[in-house]
Amino acid sequence: MNEHRFNYRWTLKDANFTKDKGTVFSCFSCAGGSTMGYKLAGFDVMGNCEIEKGLNDVYVANHNPKYTYNMDIRDLVKMAKEHTLPKELYCLDVLDGSPPCTSFSMSGVREKYWGKEHSFKEGATKQVLDTLFFDFIELANILRPKVVIAENVKGILLGNAKDYVRRISTALIDAGYKGRAHLLNAQFMGVPQRRERVFFIYVREDLIKNLPKEGFFEDPKINLDFREETIPYGDFADDNEEHPLYKSYKEVWKRKTLLDESLGDINLRLTGKHSYFNVSLEKKDKVLHTIAGKRDSNCAFHKPSFLSDRETILGSSFPEDFNFFFKDVHYICGMSVPPIMMAQVATEVFNQWLSKI
Repeated sequence: MNEHRFNYRWTLKDANFTKDKGTVFSCFSCAGGSTMGYKLAGFDVMGNCEIEKGLNDVYVANHNPKYTYNMDIRDLVKMAKEHTLPKELYCLDVLDGSPPCTSFSMSGVREKYWGKEHSFKEGATKQVLDTLFFDFIELANILRPKVVIAENVKGILLGNAKDYVRRISTALIDAGYKGRAHLLNAQFMGVPQRRERVFFIYVREDLIKNLPKEGFFEDPKINLDFREETIPYGDFADDNEEHPLYKSYKEVWKRKTLLDESLGDINLRLTGKHSYFNVSLEKKDKVLHTIAGKRDSNCAFHKPSFLSDRETILGSSFPEDFNFFFKDVHYICGMSVPPIMMAQVATEVFNQWLSKI
């Protein structure tokens, strides 16, 4: 049995944030999943940018950032161009970002919204979601951090979306950065959840002379092969507390078999419909499926119940004392990078890159 580098059961009040590994600024910060990961890894997160006021209020209350910008990233880019941002933000170690991913999610709308303005719960301002990544890269080109890290869904690597990966890579190279995209699975990183995410990890080209290289283009090498023991749902399942399924779900749930992992699979056989296609059944001896932004995305197998708030918090590796301010726990956790997933990435970026630059 191998040990976990970070404990998924943790609290903000007892965490030891050393702030000795470098400085970070977080864009599209949501309530601070990535921020908590960087802090666990020893980084000093200087501030954030988040367009949605409610989420930004949660971020500020839990993290008390030195600098916070409740605005569209395009307005932050404008401020950066005008050099009206604090000088500290022009000498960052890491610029972090999780551009909205609805355009690329396999469970979302994908091509339907490509190239079109749309408003989402993330913010009332209409934005072309698939161009926000390039606004983020423009900000990196102005601030010139040592490392750029951006997270997105696995769907960005699939189908027609792969062209965006090529464009993102080209934009980062044109901005003076070298690196590549890494597909990582949170369940092997100490997070009790089967969550696959893509991390674009790039270092400023003028800083890579002391780093090992790989591949034909001599990209800076970084090993992100995590193999920690997985954590099954049963380790933290609430056996006695129920969060009842909706009536229609319960009828399908009654017909489950030991081989089913999706209510959609059951419903397809019973009725020929896909109305439950993205709803997962969670077994106590298995790792949770990806926790989505809706309560009805994950149902317990052993009882007719959605995941409780506590199960969702622990399954997302959020701290047990995080203040959600009466916001939807499932939405915030589903929208966020699991803190321990980011802590693992940040630790290796420091160990293999920043400590050698």
